[in-house]
Amino acid sequence: MQIKESFRKYLEEAIGCDNALVAFSAFDEPAKVSVRQNPFKNGRAPEGSQVPWNPYGRLLAERPVFTLDPHFHGGAYYVQDSSSMFVGHVFRSLLDRIPESSDGVVKVLDLCAAPGGKTTDLAASLREAFGDRFILVSNEVMKQRAGVLADNVALWGDPDVVVTSDDPRAFASLPGFFDVVVADVPCSGEGMFRKDEEAQRQWSEDNVALCQARQRRIIADMWPCLKQDGLLIYSTCTFNRLENDDNVEWIAEELGAEPVKPEGDGMPGVIVTRNGYSLVPGHVEGEGQYCAALRKTSPVEFRGYEPARQKREKPGKKSVQTVPAGVGRLFSVPVEFRQKGETVIAVPSLIAAQVACLESSLHVLAAGCAAGMLKGPALVPDADLALSLIYESGSYPVADVDLHTALAFLHKDAILLPDCEKGYVLIRHEGIPLGFVKNLGNRCNNLHPQGRRIRMNIDV
Repeated sequence: MQIKESFRKYLEEAIGCDNALVAFSAFDEPAKVSVRQNPFKNGRAPEGSQVPWNPYGRLLAERPVFTLDPHFHGGAYYVQDSSSMFVGHVFRSLLDRIPESSDGVVKVLDLCAAPGGKTTDLAASLREAFGDRFILVSNEVMKQRAGVLADNVALWGDPDVVVTSDDPRAFASLPGFFDVVVADVPCSGEGMFRKDEEAQRQWSEDNVALCQARQRRIIADMWPCLKQDGLLIYSTCTFNRLENDDNVEWIAEELGAEPVKPEGDGMPGVIVTRNGYSLVPGHVEGEGQYCAALRKTSPVEFRGYEPARQKREKPGKKSVQTVPAGVGRLFSVPVEFRQKGETVIAVPSLIAAQVACLESSLHVLAAGCAAGMLKGPALVPDADLALSLIYESGSYPVADVDLHTALAFLHKDAILLPDCEKGYVLIRHEGIPLGFVKNLGNRCNNLHPQGRRIRMNIDV
């Protein structure tokens, strides 16, 4: 990699000359591969060495063909750079400092969430710490990236994650709503240098200044939604002080906050900066990350939950139908039903009021679990139901299939289940649910979503 002199100066200024020298030599090395297991699914992740700051993270010796692993499609693990997992570590180290919530539900916002690595990590940590008593809003302003985010959240299967697509300023309409905001803000992308040569070419001091200003706008725009004494976890995948330590000081001075030093000292390869932590290639196995935390000190008025707006029905749109009897038994927790088009959505009752509040102010793309589509008096089960953590095991007959059949199902090929009873059947491989078919005896209607099907050749 040809190091620009201006970038060399910025990195040496941020982490010191000796540390920067190690990093420069590492930028020409190939990018590392790592995964993080889903602790709430009985699946298998590729084997590798332990990521020091994540109990479920593994560094792989080589990159497997994830597309040909049914466990990947079933949400048993997520492919995520090990450096970005450090944000989840900081989050976990601060869980005992989250201010008490009046309704007993911890409310967290992942502000810039696509494609979903940090969201799924946060969701697992919240569920381990608080059980069902949390709601995680996962937001992405770009519509196409928000669709990818929603898909990855569905595969992970946690019904307490709500996916939204809004500009950060929209969250100001929810003053004091969130206990924690995680903001992995868009940056100059120095942590992408090993993966993307274009990121190297586009880097400039002007772009750093532009990113710094945009990052400040993003945080300032959403700032009212964080309650007083709430926590902001600020992160970037870049290394310079302007987008990192300087911005943390700006947030503290201009918006009203105090830096919090979470647990992180002594982690192998992690560099302690003025206000946070920097993970840089050559010092760590991953691609790089900066992370810091602040506690909000400025006051905010919390107006309480507002009822969802009554939205006018569009011409030609079908009215809400009665949910078929027995659908509630598909879930292991109490749920409330909503309808989106012909799809029945099940929202855990514990967070239904919070979801209604979010729907009154934001563009909610997904919440709870898609149970299925109404076809007359019957419910056609949705693929997301099979993947959900609150699906009641045994609600549908199960077909445990081998690798060949699992891949054929995921490829959306026709499969045969001659030994299964007719009707809707859940397809499972090595304990991991993958989706549904309708078994007609002589053939099966494959209900795997077209947008999630494997497109590569599976005959390998």
